[in-house]
Amino acid sequence: MSLTDLLVDRVVLVVGATSGVGEAVARAAAREGAYVTVAGRRTERADALAAQLSDGGSEALAVWCDVADPASAVGAVAATVERFGRIDGLVNSAGLTTRGTLLDTTPELFDAHVATNLRGPFFTMQAAVADMRRRGAGGAVVNIISSAELGGQPYLAPYAATKAGLATLTRNAAFAHRWDRIRINGLDIGWTETEGEADIQRRFHGAGEDWVERAAASVPMGRLGQVDEIADMVVFLLSDRSGVVTGSVVDWDQIIQGCQD
Repeated sequence: MSLTDLLVDRVVLVVGATSGVGEAVARAAAREGAYVTVAGRRTERADALAAQLSDGGSEALAVWCDVADPASAVGAVAATVERFGRIDGLVNSAGLTTRGTLLDTTPELFDAHVATNLRGPFFTMQAAVADMRRRGAGGAVVNIISSAELGGQPYLAPYAATKAGLATLTRNAAFAHRWDRIRINGLDIGWTETEGEADIQRRFHGAGEDWVERAAASVPMGRLGQVDEIADMVVFLLSDRSGVVTGSVVDWDQIIQGCQD
């Protein structure tokens, strides 16, 4: 259901749009009237999603993008500007969650997390903000972060470190470009039901087919977060309806940070 056409005639690039949260954001942005660039590593899924959005009446572009490669990250922004003439909104949703503790994380694993979770968003923001600033038209960025940036579990050491970096980068960039009327915010999302999370649970935690039910029973609301719910929040932050909010990293979770039973 539409949230009342919040992004009509806005050009939105969603990085990591070929699965999970990113795919849901791309769909929600198109539903709200945006022109959408679907960027991700899964070429067939990007093409299919862009075709679906176009068939639904929204103009969409599919772009191959490996955000771990700065040239590819910047290229997604360039392709968006070339196709639509500008970029009004950017969503950084791509993320690497491969497990690693302080003691068993290799330099290669650490570098992979930095490349995907921190360096990639840095350079997509750099390119997008440069276009927004050049035009003097303002804009909005939403970074999908994680509640793990506040500490996280022991097996999320490189992930938590890079997401903490992204949270700080979000605030720093928001402060730097507030006078350009470019709003930059983030979501610290909690445990969410996605295809990628299912794979992680099976690969690293021995989860069975009932992992969702077991996980849901362990959290207060009796269910995991859903990608469509997150997408609605992202659309709101991209839109003018979120007002002057910038530099905020919103806790989108059912766990209350700092509190204990």
